[in-house]
Amino acid sequence: MIESAKKAARITTDAYNDEVDRLLSAALLDMGVAGVEVPEGIDDLVAQCAITYFLMNFGQPDRYDQLKRSYDEQKAQLSHCTGYTRWTEQTL
Repeated sequence: MIESAKKAARITTDAYNDEVDRLLSAALLDMGVAGVEVPEGIDDLVAQCAITYFLMNFGQPDRYDQLKRSYDEQKAQLSHCTGYTRWTEQTL
């Protein structure tokens, strides 16, 4: 997922790999707080959401507000989808 995030941000060096990895990990943790259960093998929906989080928080993006809305919408959709949540009928 690091290479996909770097490609999305048009990063061609490995100099930022630690920061990219940290932000992607933070995205997965943030999704977890919202009730999203990340599948064993991260699928494309979760990866895209994490990459949007990365783009929103890497450097000082000109499109922060747009990226924030996009990330929040993706996270909300995942948090309401069967197969991406920990919720059971007992917790609802």
